This record gives sequence, structure tokens and C-alpha cells, in this order.
Amino acid sequence: MKKIKITAGDVTAAAILNDTKTAEAIWAALPIQARGSSWGDEIYFSIPVKLETERGQEVVELGDLGYWAPGSAFCIFFGSTPASRGSEIRPASEVTVFGKVEGTPKLFKKVPSGAKVVLERA
Repeated sequence: MKKIKITAGDVTAAAILNDTKTAEAIWAALPIQARGSSWGDEIYFSIPVKLETERGQEVVELGDLGYWAPGSAFCIFFGSTPASRGSEIRPASEVTVFGKVEGTPKLFKKVPSGAKVVLERA
């Protein structure tokens, strides 16, 4: 099982990667540092990983980590987005879910857009 540490602004969380090619590619690219942008209750940023969507999902769960192929983006989902309908969590378009935040994903609500995000192996 592969575990990563996500530090975004003043928030730190652990996440577990699943058994996908996407998770493997992201693990291999660590550590990664970027400036996060917010889209509703989602933080996203481009990463140096270029992949096709794998088992794409149009709706994700609280705490899911997604890879958005059109923008080569790492996404952290912690609530509804502008695309959500009702209580669902809906990315801009299909994402590959490659991991899940442990603990309380809603902590990421405290992270301002533009905050530095660091991804590293735990």
C-alpha cells in the first residue's frame, strides 16, 4: 500500500493510493510541488504526469483524489463543485480516482486558492 503526505497551505493530510496505473505514475513522479487553485470544494493543480483517463468517473466521493487528464491535474475533492447536482461531488469532467484522503478531507476548506501544495511519499 502506497501512502502520500499532502501539505496544502497550513493543512497536512495523509492519503492512500489505489492500485491503478495512474497511482503508480504519480507515485513515481513524487515529490511534486505546485500552486493549488480552487473550484468549489476542490483543489487542483497541474502535475508532470501525462496519462489517459483510466476507469473514468463523473461523480466522486468525499476525500477522493482524482487525476483530470485534460489538464494533467491532481485533484483533491472535499465537497461540492460548481458542477455538482444536489449533494453529489462532480468533477468538471471524468477523472481517474487514484486514491483517498485519510481522516477529515473537509480540512482542505481552509486552504486558500493559490496556496503552495507539496506531495511527497509518506
